[in-house]
This record gives sequence, C-alpha cells and structure tokens, in this order.
Amino acid sequence: MIKKLFMSVALSFLTIASASADDDIFANEGVTSFQQNDNAWRRQQEQKETQKVQRPQKVLAEIRNAIGPVAWDNIANAEKIFCYEVDNRPEDYTGYTLDSMAITGFCGVIKSEIKEQVLSQLFMNNKNVLFNVREECVIRPRIVLRFVKGVDATDVLLSSPCYSFTVYYPGSVNVFNAKPAAKVIDALINTLDKNKVDFVSPALLNQLLPVGVPQTKEQRELVSKKPKAIRNWVVKKQEEKPKEKAEPQGWNNLDLGF
Repeated sequence: MIKKLFMSVALSFLTIASASADDDIFANEGVTSFQQNDNAWRRQQEQKETQKVQRPQKVLAEIRNAIGPVAWDNIANAEKIFCYEVDNRPEDYTGYTLDSMAITGFCGVIKSEIKEQVLSQLFMNNKNVLFNVREECVIRPRIVLRFVKGVDATDVLLSSPCYSFTVYYPGSVNVFNAKPAAKVIDALINTLDKNKVDFVSPALLNQLLPVGVPQTKEQRELVSKKPKAIRNWVVKKQEEKPKEKAEPQGWNNLDLGF
C-alpha cells in the first residue's frame, strides 16, 4: 500500500519536472497596480477551482493542535501558494529575508494539484511524521511555501537532508520530523528548484501579489538599475585586472571589496 502511494506521488512529481514554468502546475503571474482591469482581482475561474478542493480536511490531530486552527485554515483553504528558495541568513547579509532566512530565489505559484500532495503526504499521513522523535541533525532551510488566505498567511519550511517541515505562524514555530517522507520531500524540492528565478521585491515593482518577478519592460529596466542583494556565500570575486599605473589614493578610491 505504501509502495503504491509513493509511486503515485513520484509519478506526479516526475510529470511536473518535465513541465515548464508556464504550464498548469506553475503560474508565474502577478496583478500589478498599473495593469489590472476592473475585475482582475476577482480571479473567478481560480475561485471556482479553490472551492472544488475546499472540503473537510483530515489533518493529523497532533499537527492541528500544535499549529492552531487559524494557521491550519490558511493552509487548507489557501487562495494562493507562493514558493521561495531560502538559505541560512549570514550575519552580514543585507538582502531580502523571509522568517529570518535569506531569500535566494522565487520558485513559482503552486496550484491545487501540488497543494493536495503536500497536504496528504505531510499533514495527513501519520506514517510520514514521527511525533516525539528527535533527530540528531541540523535543519537546513531549502524551500518555503507561503499559504495565503486573504491578507493572512502561514509559512511551511521544507528541510533536506535533515528531513522535516516547520510551520511558521505569528507567535509560533512548530517543527515536525518527516524522516519517513524523505523521498517525497526531495522530489518536491528538486522539482521546485528547477523553476527558480531571481527574487525581486514586489514592493519595488508596485505589485499587489508577492511574486517578485519583473513582468513588464518598465519593471525589467527598474530591476536592472537596482543593486543586487548581497549574498557573500555565492558571490564570486572578479579576477583582478593588471594595473598599468598606480591608482590614485584617497578615501573615495579605497577598495573595500564590494
């Protein structure tokens, strides 16, 4: 039974892996304050799709009791699910952050098919979660899924290879051991990572949705003029060019390594 269930999940992710970021699984889209029409915010077709999957969810009691009914309601009845790639935040990091982690990329808007797999495998399957069992490993942030309902949101962090998922909601952080779901988590992370693009602040682009992807010529020009976020652990130092003559000295000519 377990083997058949995993094969079903694996086939789902394999299908996604061969798809592009513009297919039915990922929708890298956003409504901007300058481009929307009068009814753009309604998203009538998507509301119908959401209503179809809004059915009673048999979330594991231990998870629901730990995260609370409001945090779970955001997850179960999310209107949008945004995917972000994250990493540990270095002390000298000054770029964008999410739940105190450094954002290293945006990996799409997740649709209902993947949402159902995440819920069924991590939140509803008692064989994939080990309660009251502590693993001797350090959580490594990989992917954050932001489940948005209205203006409220619940974040779910996926960790690999220390397999776990962490639920963030204002005032609480709950970690769940998901070692039995290691293959499911890896399949999800690997699939989402293939769709990663650079993250840009949605506020900078005057967007109403937290997509963080430039979508117009004006937005792309704006992004190209903005300094990149500092990520010292991935920035490669440029090769030094041979100096033909001595550089002028002075406080405004110091090489600070930026």
